[in-house]
Amino acid sequence: MTGAAVEVRRTAWLDGVNPVTKIAIALVLSVPLLASIDVVSAATAIVLELLLVPLTGVGYRTLAKRLLPIALFAPVAAVSMLLYARPGGTVYGSFLFATISDDSLSLAVAVLLRVFALALPTLLLFARTDPTEVADALAQIAKLPSRFVLGVLAGARTVGLFVDDWRTMTLARRARGLGDRGAVRRFLSMAFVLLVFAVRRGTTLATAMEARGFGADVERTWSRASTLSGRDAVALAGAVALIAVALAAAVVTGAFRVVGT
Repeated sequence: MTGAAVEVRRTAWLDGVNPVTKIAIALVLSVPLLASIDVVSAATAIVLELLLVPLTGVGYRTLAKRLLPIALFAPVAAVSMLLYARPGGTVYGSFLFATISDDSLSLAVAVLLRVFALALPTLLLFARTDPTEVADALAQIAKLPSRFVLGVLAGARTVGLFVDDWRTMTLARRARGLGDRGAVRRFLSMAFVLLVFAVRRGTTLATAMEARGFGADVERTWSRASTLSGRDAVALAGAVALIAVALAAAVVTGAFRVVGT
């Protein structure tokens, strides 16, 4: 990629933040939310994060598409909390071990919102981050072993190939007249074939990398320097302020509830 192309792509403020800082920001925005299970802190974090979307370079429409899988599976956690949480307040109904009450309703909503609050930072922070930049930062800034970093980079680069393999298999089955019936059976058979492809590709890739000396236990040099700047400090401070406001809002409103209580 030429320097001009890089400049065209880097149009968002967050693009100038080091990937290691992005990982730290993701932890700052996620871990504190695990200490509380309430509606206010999660909702406040979601609202503030949505307001900062323009800084990430990710459009709201793109974000909505990427949140769709989470929107489909998040209610599963909420329903389990709705039915099996410790009952409290008014009880609206019960069946066997399931009880729906005021407490279970509030906890179900809190869990649903918290799933989105935990997923949003990852989607926004790494949507435009190149895996090679992450590897450079992990090796040079975080000082992780180069062998581990290169292995992670190779794995990340092959993820897109799985999507292409799945699309190719789908088209091939339709061309043979096998793609319009038996959805569950078709999914299981294609998943097994994809697993075989993954094992073979991983073995070949590992052998090729080993032959090229990527597994050598020596100090490795990197073609691109990964550095920290004042923007990283601003971004990290902003993340701390955001999560502090979210938790403070829960404490002030009396909604803060430690997990397990």
